Amino acid sequence: MKNLGVNEIRELFLQFFESKDHLRLKSFSVVPRNDKSLLLINSGMAPMKAYFTGQETPPSKRVTTCQKCIRTGDIDNVGKTARHGTFFEMLGDFSFGDYFKNEIIPWSWEFVTKWLEIPEDKLYVTIYEEDDETGEIWHEKVGLPWDRIKKLGKEDNFWQHGTGPCGPCTEIYYDRGPEYGCNSPTCGVGCDCDRYMEFWNLVLTQFDAHEDGTYTELDHKNVDTGMGLERMATIMQGVDSIFDVDTVKYIRDAVCQKAGVEYGKEHKIDVSVRIITDHIRSVTIMTADGVLPSNEGRGYVLRRLLRRAARHGKLLGIQGEFLAELSKAVITCSGEAYPELVDKQDYIFKILSIEENSFYKTIDKGMEILKEDMEEMKAAGETVMSGEKSFRLYDTYGFPVDLTKEILEEAGMRVDEEAFAKEMQAQKDRARKARGGEGYMGAAVTVYDELPTDLETKFAGYDVDTVADAKIVALVANDAVADGAQAEDSVVVFLDRTPFYAESGGQVGDHGIIKTANGVVKVTNCMKVIGGKIAHQGVVEEGSVTVGDIACAEIDKKHRMASARNHSATHLLQKALRTVLGTHVEQSGSYVSADRLRFDFTHFTAMTPDEIKEVERLVNEAIFASYPIVAEEMSIDAAREKGAMALFGEKYGDIVRVVDMGGYSVELCGGAHLKNTAQVGSFKIVSENGVAAGVRRIEALTGEGALLHYQAQEDEVRTLAQMVKTSPDKLVARVEQLLAEQKELSKELEKLKAKMAGGAADEMLSKKVDINGVAVLAAEVKDMDANAMRTLGDQLKNKLGSGVIVLAGAAGGKVSLMAMATDDAVKKGAHAGNIIKAAAAVCGGGGGGRPNMAQAGGKDASKIADALEKAKEIVAEQMK
Repeated sequence: MKNLGVNEIRELFLQFFESKDHLRLKSFSVVPRNDKSLLLINSGMAPMKAYFTGQETPPSKRVTTCQKCIRTGDIDNVGKTARHGTFFEMLGDFSFGDYFKNEIIPWSWEFVTKWLEIPEDKLYVTIYEEDDETGEIWHEKVGLPWDRIKKLGKEDNFWQHGTGPCGPCTEIYYDRGPEYGCNSPTCGVGCDCDRYMEFWNLVLTQFDAHEDGTYTELDHKNVDTGMGLERMATIMQGVDSIFDVDTVKYIRDAVCQKAGVEYGKEHKIDVSVRIITDHIRSVTIMTADGVLPSNEGRGYVLRRLLRRAARHGKLLGIQGEFLAELSKAVITCSGEAYPELVDKQDYIFKILSIEENSFYKTIDKGMEILKEDMEEMKAAGETVMSGEKSFRLYDTYGFPVDLTKEILEEAGMRVDEEAFAKEMQAQKDRARKARGGEGYMGAAVTVYDELPTDLETKFAGYDVDTVADAKIVALVANDAVADGAQAEDSVVVFLDRTPFYAESGGQVGDHGIIKTANGVVKVTNCMKVIGGKIAHQGVVEEGSVTVGDIACAEIDKKHRMASARNHSATHLLQKALRTVLGTHVEQSGSYVSADRLRFDFTHFTAMTPDEIKEVERLVNEAIFASYPIVAEEMSIDAAREKGAMALFGEKYGDIVRVVDMGGYSVELCGGAHLKNTAQVGSFKIVSENGVAAGVRRIEALTGEGALLHYQAQEDEVRTLAQMVKTSPDKLVARVEQLLAEQKELSKELEKLKAKMAGGAADEMLSKKVDINGVAVLAAEVKDMDANAMRTLGDQLKNKLGSGVIVLAGAAGGKVSLMAMATDDAVKKGAHAGNIIKAAAAVCGGGGGGRPNMAQAGGKDASKIADALEKAKEIVAEQMK
């Protein structure tokens, strides 16, 4: 048996199936496309769903891949065992209605025994108990003895996902030897012990499952196989764990070196080393595929993995940030197989460094909140932290729940783990609902599913200006597939060729008309539907249209030019942003219409006014330079050499379209563009703000939109000048004068308020009462906001000398409450935070704070007197 490394096994597998006429595809992104049923790609076949269902036509009927996968279902077991991991690579070959059992079974045996040279006497297979055909192929065609073929039931060897395509499985096992067995007389393939390792699952999709539980044979049968690369490597390298195979061990050793620890000596240390090793693989891959840390969805998965790794780094004694440095080991091992890791390495380092630094700040903030919660628990005599509080620390502040448990245990307290679990499940349910869809692809079936799978439309918009001759090949009228449509019918027209750009890449679809000899369709939108079909949406304005009609398709040129103007500007904008802010800037989404452009990009702080101004200047400079805009098709390798920027998560073929703007901006793009940058006219940023963690958004205008914006601003300046009785050219000086006058008036007002508050303080002190030997002043104040109330409280505290002060009042429709306690009163048991919490609850509000000072808000002003009495009751209880 060969001793092969992970990278060697991967390449051998792909080469083997290329020798069987398979098309080798690069790994899809771990971010699913057009599949709401998945948060992250978790298997080799997951990106192929649309090919298996017939929604899309595959690039070849025979495909082979090595797919990056993320599975987090067992995240809590990662590290505790030597076999669980969140990231893995899945080798697979796929047949879409081409070959079937008679081909794949002998091929799999050939690869395992001839190419990998695994001894035949070490191999066993399982089959579905009712699938005699597969058993016969293994026995008759491959020559495997029946005593090495085991039949298993439906639960083990039959793949089915609800209704639809399904079928039996056959799996290949490797016998690791009796030393790994359980010594049971019944030990064999399928036993739960570690002796027999399943490493390749062949799914043979041959049936269509119906709702009544019956099955019918598929006309076109499919093959979907999956071989875990790391698991295969453990066999080929004769090791016991995925953490011992060459590439993973390389990362594991880097972790140990950074922490100054030795692997295999102490279980607790090994757990932390395995967690960091696994998680750094996952976060590096996810970040390279465009996932950003956030508090929801796949961003939450990334954040959780990254913070868990950072936490265990601290447990190992690693000082300072270390995750970005460790990601270099991942890139070294896997950069050849996944070149995006190398292309995006500076970006990966930046994201990981910022998130890790943020986590350490989060830990500090979480510790403060946890201490406050523990103080409240002690004051109330509680020893069990509620699920709501512990989950808030975990979910809102990212504070690890295991750390919460540790700290509470040291203080003789604990977490209500059952309640915490309920909160966690509720969050998962919300996330699942937010993803939407319960079907195979997480989306409802539409009328477009009824159209022929092979229906295609050639986009001629790159070759023609605005008009193209075409033929109507399909129609949807009033939400149903139809042969024709009449005047006033809502229609979706499918043509064999079209100049209409279908909405994609953030650019809106074209508008226009489709004319036939008998009718006219006004097109109000053009988009891609299932299978990439180009749908022209609109209304029959005149006559009638019929499938088979010859048509003239004409786009609205003004609308197209306005959209193209904004689209071309986004390319110039991305180049300018990377120049001004740094190469970590990557496009995270865009929306390009005829009216404006919206561009989302990775950046971690708000842009300064000077940065915005410089980006605007660079874009306009490129516009004024009149760079020619040239779009040409070339190989993906040639595009890389040319320095073309690619979008995160996009799946590019071997031939790509490169849009070159005079060398200033070079990007892969399939959109509609101008001929020259000068056609953009001008560029104006109208807003810059944050839309998610680490993602900023710019909205901007070009051409006529920018001109109208400038005109509107001029009108506002003239109106403002009239309002302050000056001319536009003297507006700034006039506003500065008014602000200076306002500042002086504010100073006078504050002096007057302080003087009035001082008088009120003297009058209020006469209302203090003695409660168990402590002076308590609880009073209602009129027309004071929280700041004025705090000023009055400080004056009362100084005059009182010793005791507790509680103030409450309503202003601007809001109830404000404040409590203060002198240091000697606190020593006697007074706690302002607990006093104000109870008082605020009476007014329908909430709040809290420190023992010596606390503030709160309320809703019901009619309960202020009751709230003050409640405060006195709490003080009396505290002074017992």
